[in-house]
Amino acid sequence: MKKILITGGAGFIGSHVVRLFVNQYPEYQVYNLDKLTYAGNLENLVDVDSKSNYHFVKGDIVDADFINQLFEKENFDGVIHMAAESHVDRSITNPMEFIFTNVVGTVNLLNAARKCWKGREEGKRFYHISTDEVYGALGDTGSFKETTPYSPHSPYSASKASSDHFVRAYHDTYGLPTVLSNCSNNYGPNQFPEKLIPLFINNIKHNKSLPVYGKGINVRDWLYVEDHAHAIDLIFHQGKDGSTYNIGGNNEWRNIDLIKKLIEIMDRKLGRPVGTSLALITYVTDRAGHDLRYAIDASKLRSELGWEPTIRFDEGFEKTVDWYLANEKWLDNVTSGSYQDYYRKMYGE
Repeated sequence: MKKILITGGAGFIGSHVVRLFVNQYPEYQVYNLDKLTYAGNLENLVDVDSKSNYHFVKGDIVDADFINQLFEKENFDGVIHMAAESHVDRSITNPMEFIFTNVVGTVNLLNAARKCWKGREEGKRFYHISTDEVYGALGDTGSFKETTPYSPHSPYSASKASSDHFVRAYHDTYGLPTVLSNCSNNYGPNQFPEKLIPLFINNIKHNKSLPVYGKGINVRDWLYVEDHAHAIDLIFHQGKDGSTYNIGGNNEWRNIDLIKKLIEIMDRKLGRPVGTSLALITYVTDRAGHDLRYAIDASKLRSELGWEPTIRFDEGFEKTVDWYLANEKWLDNVTSGSYQDYYRKMYGE
């Protein structure tokens, strides 16, 4: 049996990857390592937490001794590394937290894998999940390719760029079997409501203001989270050693247009006259270092591994809104912090 360590598996994207691996590969033993910070929520995995091939481990990737002991004990065959501080606004106010988790934490995992696998790297894999933000910003045209030079503009993207470089360096210097992917913005169920879509769903529901940075003209490429999880599955099993793959939805939206689309859907589903919630839009001072546009060229992933998004945006957006409206308790628990009660109930202090 393969033992797979998934870091950050209680978070938004991580929980979808854990669920996919637990259900898709019953012969694997899947270990979910999560610190359970504010964005890590075990309620995201209630449907798989009783399965015999799922194991939860609470721990911090910044703790090198803990990570080394975990690898020595479990002798993992593969690592899918997603644990990260990921919110740009938080990185601006507290960059050191991002440096420790995203850079030091990644290097701790690389060191542990290198030590554990030394001399028997065959069949092993260290897969690092990253972001398109490491590339910086685009003008009105063009897309990020795997060969695009890095130009991070926020402490968050700088920390992820650094971790990407360490992963490649460990492959080139030590022969560690690695793959890496950089993905565009994800949306879907279980996303912590500090990010745009769940935050605005919650605010529209409660008639709270919708703070829009600048003029709302920043452009992002949006991908449904389950499509990302399937891409991760494919890259982990079939990606070429030492390679990088860009993952994107080919689905660009200006922030203000996305927000207006969300308002239209929410007003309709809440039984309000469509357009009522437009009055909630409030333009605020733009974020420092706010990149204007991101867009991903995922042609390498399509040509080499045959991956393409399967969820159309209209379908995915409707499914996302429906999930948050149908899971008000989850949203209330997350926004109140009481989701931590689930961990105490299941695993004690």
